[in-house]
Amino acid sequence: MSTALPPGLPAPAQEPVAKPYWEGTRLGKLVIQRCKGCGAYQWGPEWICHRCHSFELGWEEVAPRGRIWSWQRPHHPVHPALNGHGPYTIVLVELPEAGNVRMVGNLLCAPDAKVEIGAKVEAVFEPHDDADPPYTLVQWRVTG
Repeated sequence: MSTALPPGLPAPAQEPVAKPYWEGTRLGKLVIQRCKGCGAYQWGPEWICHRCHSFELGWEEVAPRGRIWSWQRPHHPVHPALNGHGPYTIVLVELPEAGNVRMVGNLLCAPDAKVEIGAKVEAVFEPHDDADPPYTLVQWRVTG
């Protein structure tokens, strides 16, 4: 499978608190934290609930779809491996079926594509099997 990102980028930091997220992405699943006490979803991974401060957090598979809340189009490379690969589009995706938490990711589109706030998107799981350690990124593409 070809990837949207060029080779040579460092693997994302896989902190212990986020291990279930990265395991889920390897299986093509989007999993995020949910408090066992108050039921709130949250992103990014933490040891404590953002809402009620409980330490009783679990992980739940959520629908890999959402809508664009905001976006940015960087024209400069943020890493040497991205030289000549810009501009690219970064989106903040709201997950309505998961308490409206928001996640950041790349939008798979042409460099000059029109981006609409509220556009529906779905997750694309992009494996990087040759990395050390192997990982899978969640990218986004517009649907419908």
